[in-house]
Amino acid sequence: MRIDVDADRCCGAGQCVLTAPEVFDQREDDGTVVLLAAEPAPDQANGAREAAAMCPAGAIAVHEDG
Repeated sequence: MRIDVDADRCCGAGQCVLTAPEVFDQREDDGTVVLLAAEPAPDQANGAREAAAMCPAGAIAVHEDG
């Protein structure tokens, strides 16, 4: 699994950080998403998927290995 974020689309809602804090953070100045783990560990994968699904701006993309 690989995660990409589009910081330009991010609206700073913070749901990703609440859902998967080991994968995402937010910049202090404007709340924009910061990707901490572009290739999350297997035990972080479900949280990363959930965070992407609930992102209101669609700023998180999940690419599954395949």
